[in-house]
Amino acid sequence: MAKTKQFTIAVDNQPGAVAAIAKILGNAKVNILSLLGTAQGTAGTVQLIVEDARRAKKALDAARMAYQETPAESCDLPNKPGALAECLAKLAAKGVNLNSIHATSAKGGKKAVIVYTAEAAAKAVSATA
Repeated sequence: MAKTKQFTIAVDNQPGAVAAIAKILGNAKVNILSLLGTAQGTAGTVQLIVEDARRAKKALDAARMAYQETPAESCDLPNKPGALAECLAKLAAKGVNLNSIHATSAKGGKKAVIVYTAEAAAKAVSATA
């Protein structure tokens, strides 16, 4: 399990909103590792994990883009049925209340990656150990 930072950015639900964020970070040579965007009505949020949080903060600040930075955990899991359930059961057993979670894997890939934020981030550190 690796500690990381999750950036949450409020956006208007309109074409190009996520593209603008990607352009800001891309121009600053910030690699986006994970992204989740959701919208409801006229507003939305984008949650992302980047390779270099310090550089991302500098780029977002320079663009005057508001964001919230939250401690997060990322974890590699085997890409097989039940792996996510097992990981989440361990977190629940330790009393970790998830605030956000997203996961992905490539079709046919050997691993899946989950990223989550939690109220009890300290408890989550060793949850899957």
